[in-house]
Amino acid sequence: MKTLVRCGLMVLAACVVVPVVAQTTSFRFLEKPGPHPVGLKVVEQYDRSRSFPVEGAKASTPSARPIQTLVWYPSDDGEGHPMTVGDYAKLADTEVRFDAPDERGNKWRVQLKSSFDEPLHAVQDARPDKHRYPVVIYAPSDSSISWENADLCEYLASHGYVVIASPSMGASTRDMTDDRAGIDTQARDIAFLITYAATRTDVDMTHVAVASWSWGGISSLFAAARDPRIKALVALDGSMRYFPGLVKKAGDVHPERMTIPLIFFTAEYPNYLEDIERFQDGPAENLVGPNVLNAWTQGDLVTVNMIGMSHGEFSSMFRRRKSPERFAEDQVADYGPDDANDGYAWAARYSLAFLDAYLKRDASALAFLKATPAANGVPKHTMAITLRPHK
Repeated sequence: MKTLVRCGLMVLAACVVVPVVAQTTSFRFLEKPGPHPVGLKVVEQYDRSRSFPVEGAKASTPSARPIQTLVWYPSDDGEGHPMTVGDYAKLADTEVRFDAPDERGNKWRVQLKSSFDEPLHAVQDARPDKHRYPVVIYAPSDSSISWENADLCEYLASHGYVVIASPSMGASTRDMTDDRAGIDTQARDIAFLITYAATRTDVDMTHVAVASWSWGGISSLFAAARDPRIKALVALDGSMRYFPGLVKKAGDVHPERMTIPLIFFTAEYPNYLEDIERFQDGPAENLVGPNVLNAWTQGDLVTVNMIGMSHGEFSSMFRRRKSPERFAEDQVADYGPDDANDGYAWAARYSLAFLDAYLKRDASALAFLKATPAANGVPKHTMAITLRPHK
């Protein structure tokens, strides 16, 4: 699967080979924040039910699985310095060893250098407000950092959600493994984060969703099939669409039995059938199985076709690290960086509407989903949407 990733068919996050040089970014997040100031809490915690080998740790001391947890939340304190891209990048220093920062091994410090001073919105350790909000667990892509979509996570928090994320790591390695063991590991991380969410006083545990990009999508499907606490899924071009064989192999994951709503954003692959045959280097059976979206008949399904977006354009931080040359390699037709910015903003807007409709029972949000893109102000040639109610 790694070859497939590198060739751009499925840009499963950190597996993409990018020169270690500073890039000039064309990314801009065009959506305005919601009414809530946003706080960010970084929690260094361990899942002590699982072991994780840590380089440099004493051999006689078993190490629990480190889960660097990021929490974006509505705050009642709008004062303070907002997080910058550089502040987020520095978090990768301590993903595995909380007590031993690894600046030299953190490629993000270099790849995002040109954007280091760019401010976002969250203020670290800002005071949470006194209300309770639905929770969204964010599952990142293959081997990626928890903040790969910090813009989206902050945006959702500003509209009244608590968003929680951790890095995508394999069972015993910092990098994810592209197999069932890796998927199961991330699914357990999602369950761990939901359990952590229940310890917070600002979370309404009756309304839990999981949002994801790429490889995180298939992990979120596995998690939802096993965890009744999950009430909705948001998938930004999730891998369950491309690797139905891995879903089939799980044995206990049955899309045809899922009763929760799913919104799925597809990227544009002009030569998908040809490219997947050329570049897929995993077992062929991973590609063969019932189509997950076609099988999703017991829960509402919203399919949003992002006509001009490539797979990698669904991550704000991956966009920031791309030079114009790198952007051109993954570019769809003549849709340029400005079009990609528009597409990302509309994906965020529709993700929010979906969560508002299904977690907050907001009738106006549901009406937004049911309306045509043109009626919602979406420019021509940007997207198409289909809402298929459950049987």
